[in-house]
Order: sequence, then structure tokens, then C-alpha cells
Amino acid sequence: MTEYRIEVRVTPRRGILDPQGNAVAGALGTLGFRGVREVHVGRLIVFHMDAESEGEAKERGEAMCRQLLANPVTEDFSVQVAAAPGSAR
Repeated sequence: MTEYRIEVRVTPRRGILDPQGNAVAGALGTLGFRGVREVHVGRLIVFHMDAESEGEAKERGEAMCRQLLANPVTEDFSVQVAAAPGSAR
């Protein structure tokens, strides 16, 4: 078994109302950061998992997203997998 570091990024789907993103875009404009648009505020979930392969770790991470970590109706997700530092290969 190898330990993998999993990063899950969850963001609102395009076309879905994102009040947090709108608030951040407005605040950035107020602070003088012009030209900022289409701001989406999401979340980053990081965890470590033991798996037989990188492919298995990604597959399990995606299953976790579909079942718990992301709302499949309103959110998109991406899963990045890397061997954890110091893990056995």
C-alpha cells in the first residue's frame, strides 16, 4: 500500500448563483482591483489515503465527492492525487 495525498477542489457550477463569489468580486472592485469578474468561491479538501495505486486513490476520491464532498446538482469537483512525501512506493 502507498499513502497518497488527495486534493479535492469543489466549486459552484457555472450558471449557479454564487453569493460569496459576487460579494468577493464586489469587494475586490471596491478595493481598486479592476477587471475582476466571474469570481467563484469554493472549497479545498485535503486528506491522505492508503491505496494500491494512484488510479485507485483517484477513483475512491471521486466516489467520495459524488457521495459526500460535493453536491452533484450544484457543484463541480476535481481530484488531484500525488504520492505523499515519504510514502513507500
